[in-house]
Amino acid sequence: ATCGHGCKYGECMGPNKCKCFPGFTGKTCNQDLNECGLKPRPCEHRCMNTHGSYKCYCLNGYMLMPDGTCASSRTCAMVNCQYGCEEVKGQVQCLCPSGGLQLGPNGRTCIDIDECSTGRAVCSYNRRCINTFGSFYCKCQLGYELKYTSGRYNCVDVNECVTNTHRCNLHAECLNTQGSFQCKCKQGYRGSGFDCA
Repeated sequence: ATCGHGCKYGECMGPNKCKCFPGFTGKTCNQDLNECGLKPRPCEHRCMNTHGSYKCYCLNGYMLMPDGTCASSRTCAMVNCQYGCEEVKGQVQCLCPSGGLQLGPNGRTCIDIDECSTGRAVCSYNRRCINTFGSFYCKCQLGYELKYTSGRYNCVDVNECVTNTHRCNLHAECLNTQGSFQCKCKQGYRGSGFDCA
């Protein structure tokens, strides 16, 4: 699959067909999706669109809960949690809206868990882990692209010699390898393959 115009915030799935990452839209996934304009609205009180995502806010005296609703809780409001809180047996505990976030040392704000470096994320052998705030996704290794083959999506080798994305010298042959390519100077020429004389 080749996408002539590219997929800015997404992956190429078929001839000029992009699959956008969450929070992005458009033919080439280059436009930010305004989640605040969606129906039903993702936030109960106030919504702020951000690049690739959105944030919910509540009116004064209300606290944001993990599901995006606003709960009136004076005790929670006093704790000043970043996202929301719960009261268990008179104790107030701040909450984080995603399993990819954890409470910071102050017990009020949520910090990202890097699933890629902690080993919590499992990507198949030919994919690399990309950490995002509160989550992660698996992307094809460099030199590979996502293609739909035999009823499923696989990362397949990009033949740089055919796609003409190699940087071989005019007097060199391009040899495709798994995930990369090599350049070899033609007969009568010497050099690295990138420079031939």
